[in-house]
Amino acid sequence: MQFGLIFSINFINIEANSWSKTVGVRLLKKRKQGFRDYSPECVKNGSALHCFEVKYFRWQQQQRRQQFRPAQQFKMQRNTTTRENSAASDIDDSLLFKEKLPNIPSKLKNGIYNSCSFRAIARKFPILGWLPKYEASFLLQDFIAGFTVGLTTIPQAIAYGVVAGLEPQYGLYSAFMGCFAYIIFGSCKDVTIATTAIMALMVHQYAILSPDYAVLVCFLAGCLILLMGLLNLGVLVRFISIPVITGFTIAAATTIGSAQINNLFGMASPSNDLIPAWKHFFTHLNKIGWNDAALGVLSLIFLFLMKKTKDIPYGNRTFWKYVSLSRNALTVIIGTSLAYGLSRGGTQPFRVTGNITAGLPPFRPPPFHTTVNGTDVSFGEMLNNIGASLASIPLVAILEIVAISKAFSKGKIVNASQEMIALGMCNIMGSFVSSMPVTGSFTRTAVNNASGVKTPLGGAVTGALVLMALAFLTKTFYYIPKSTLASIIIAAMISLMEFEKVRDTWRSKKKDLFPFVATLVPCMFWSLEYGILCGIVANISYILYSSAKPQMRLDIEKVDNSEQNFLKDNSLSVYIFQVLDWEVGVVDVKQKLDFASAEYLKEKVVKFVNLNTVKLIVIRGQEINSIDYTVAMNIITLREDLKILNCDLICWNWNISSAGVVCRLKSEMREIFCFEKTLEEVVSKYQLSHSNDVSEIVYIL
Repeated sequence: MQFGLIFSINFINIEANSWSKTVGVRLLKKRKQGFRDYSPECVKNGSALHCFEVKYFRWQQQQRRQQFRPAQQFKMQRNTTTRENSAASDIDDSLLFKEKLPNIPSKLKNGIYNSCSFRAIARKFPILGWLPKYEASFLLQDFIAGFTVGLTTIPQAIAYGVVAGLEPQYGLYSAFMGCFAYIIFGSCKDVTIATTAIMALMVHQYAILSPDYAVLVCFLAGCLILLMGLLNLGVLVRFISIPVITGFTIAAATTIGSAQINNLFGMASPSNDLIPAWKHFFTHLNKIGWNDAALGVLSLIFLFLMKKTKDIPYGNRTFWKYVSLSRNALTVIIGTSLAYGLSRGGTQPFRVTGNITAGLPPFRPPPFHTTVNGTDVSFGEMLNNIGASLASIPLVAILEIVAISKAFSKGKIVNASQEMIALGMCNIMGSFVSSMPVTGSFTRTAVNNASGVKTPLGGAVTGALVLMALAFLTKTFYYIPKSTLASIIIAAMISLMEFEKVRDTWRSKKKDLFPFVATLVPCMFWSLEYGILCGIVANISYILYSSAKPQMRLDIEKVDNSEQNFLKDNSLSVYIFQVLDWEVGVVDVKQKLDFASAEYLKEKVVKFVNLNTVKLIVIRGQEINSIDYTVAMNIITLREDLKILNCDLICWNWNISSAGVVCRLKSEMREIFCFEKTLEEVVSKYQLSHSNDVSEIVYIL
């Protein structure tokens, strides 16, 4: 590498004796020798060379001082997010050494004003947005959709009440209040609120002690979800990835379906857990109720066949669609009719649901103490028994309703915080009518959407239908065979087995299967509560690992540039022709830097310099949006370590906020930040300020 300078010098009135001449000198010096070291013996007229030497040396020193202290006329605009702005040759130092802090009082004032304004309050009640625009033509569609969903909800609610270890009517208690509350607070027209198989399974372990546990959890979960929604914490849902949700859903569906395998074949199951349920089934094959088994298997086949009727290509397709949507209700009607018709003298050919308490539930506050086996249990003891479910149940409920809302939003933006407010109110209001925890139901939401619902008002029809069933049909529910309910649950769980997402994950990015497996295995073999927590921890660990090892590329780039500059003062004109040929280590960081990745960056750069003979490292920072104190300290210590290795550091095209963190920490670090447009300009600028480190060719004419 060489650095050549060609000077054309015109002296006017150099000496008082009016002599003048042109001096031409060519000097070639080795690397790391300064211009001021040239010997006067190399020229015929030493005074002329000395005159030029002094003037050029002064100009060179001035350039060194000004190189990283730009004049005020070279100011950069505050918007430095684009490359064009960040590539300005110089910036205003005041932007670097003075941190811009937010106006907290102003932000608080605006936040309070915006939260208390009529528009903000109206956003919390979406009904104020769609009700004034309601059209008469919507009424029929909403009624048909609500009625169809109600026919699906009633048998599923009874089944999920049994799954929760409660009396069947508790499933119905949970199926109507959420429908009415969501009309006021919900923002997605398709979502149907009720208990789900996953919610039922999660409350089973303590609901078997007393129904009061399920009602209390419903109230507490609602309060927690409502608080999170009011605090706009819907953003937290983003930390739960699709693989985690998929793993949890498959594990829950497998566990719930396995727990019903005994009921499907006419056997009483002692446990709802995966392994004990299958162990009991295989060790009691001699106790299979063949009548129940035949009815259960035939019901399951009937459900799958009815699901396909919507695809029949001939006849009235609308008719076949509604027949398919009503398959759960038709299955229950057929099974109940068989059980009632074949009953003789009080004997039943099937295991039936039994007595269901008639009438509407009493309206009363949720219980804060209960009695279990004659022993009073205080509120604190109830909380202790509930344990981790107090956190996992609200989390799962939020995940379900947000995922369902996004799936059926059809291009509309889903406000996760508003959905949390709606779900919180549904659970709080439901707890006053003895409801267990509720959330969005994917099956019933799909039915609602397929039925052509226009507004959330369809939920009122569903809720009214459930209330009518509680008031007038509870005696009929006595004859519902348990094997029929089991077939409905198993069919619903099979539809939740999203194995295609596992396949797509395998095809697209196999690493994403790690959080999937980390969720699936604990959920299936430990518990759903701790399984979902394991998945979240795996997700966060994955994010931290990616943050700790950011994507970066370290290459050696050969800089080859030629340019001509012009310098003029009162008595000297200098043309500087630069020929650059340098090898520079360039570090491209592909994401933001934070405390987790600070040490990794330093280690990679030092290792790179030890393996290569570069004398300059340039960290290109166009994609570094922000840094923290830890990164700034590591940049400072990195430069010190590089100096020991006879190397220097330049940070090129960093934005103002990132560069300012380093400069405010140590003002001397200002000189390492360059904002030139090209790498050649960066190296040229660096060489001018470090001319002793390069070879020079000087021509004096």
